[in-house]
Amino acid sequence: MSEDRYATAPLAVVTGATAGLGLETAKGLAAQGYRLIVTARNMERGELACHAIRVHAPHAEVRAEPLDLDSLESVRDFARRLTQTESSLERLINNAGIMALPQHERTRDGFERQWGVNYLGHFLLTSELLPLLITATAPRVVQLSSLAHRSGCIAFDDLNGETHYDPWRAYRQSKLAMLLFAQALQKHSDDRGWGLKSLAAHPGLSRTALFDAGVKSRPFIGSVFKLTLPLISQSAAEGARPTLHAALSDNAGPGAYIGPDGLGETRGAPKAARRARNARDSSVEARLWDVSCELTGARWETTHPA
Repeated sequence: MSEDRYATAPLAVVTGATAGLGLETAKGLAAQGYRLIVTARNMERGELACHAIRVHAPHAEVRAEPLDLDSLESVRDFARRLTQTESSLERLINNAGIMALPQHERTRDGFERQWGVNYLGHFLLTSELLPLLITATAPRVVQLSSLAHRSGCIAFDDLNGETHYDPWRAYRQSKLAMLLFAQALQKHSDDRGWGLKSLAAHPGLSRTALFDAGVKSRPFIGSVFKLTLPLISQSAAEGARPTLHAALSDNAGPGAYIGPDGLGETRGAPKAARRARNARDSSVEARLWDVSCELTGARWETTHPA
């Protein structure tokens, strides 16, 4: 692939692309000719990820940018920098996440960390980048959900787990929220003429460092699960396939949810995934959107203030 093609290539942003699913997703997008921005909390790790992507796609134009989804101020700063250097954004992959933190932790803004990092940070980020997205040729936003959404619920009376914190309950809530967000974003785009294609994807069971915290939160069960994981799971590269399908395939329509086609959607080739009943409640979806706007200050404006 020529360097000239990358000079005018469409832009993609992948959050949490320093390792695991995010890095594999970024490699796949680079191989398809996208210019890439890798977001990272640690810029040294961000530069290492850029090097790994260039090894995979030698002529790729890729750069690392600081972004900490733990902080709404960092989200706004990132979006502000991007609007000063770019005119459009073709793909936004909201991939970054943390799993089953053993102890209750808070973001800098006071949110339970899984709720804040996995979901609220991405909600605000998408809102802040909307002006760049709507100027793209065929923009797509992909939210990373999980099989865990199936047993999740949005605890509107205890979103931050203050009354009762459970590591997996908090994780399931955040991943259900990501799927509901993808669905709501498509509806708002259709109603307001934004021209976005909003999708969600899940990686099945993929072997990444994300499981380490989950193992620590349930030592015995987690250890047994980790031993059996190689038998029922797939690699990070394979786990990124549903996300890449959602981001790139002509067969992935607006509002689609993509996951693996194997037994229980744990591994395999990309296909339409099953949405649990709790992801099909339009009243919860609409309420979540409104609450998220209140919590983050997301305005969903199509132009940035002068």
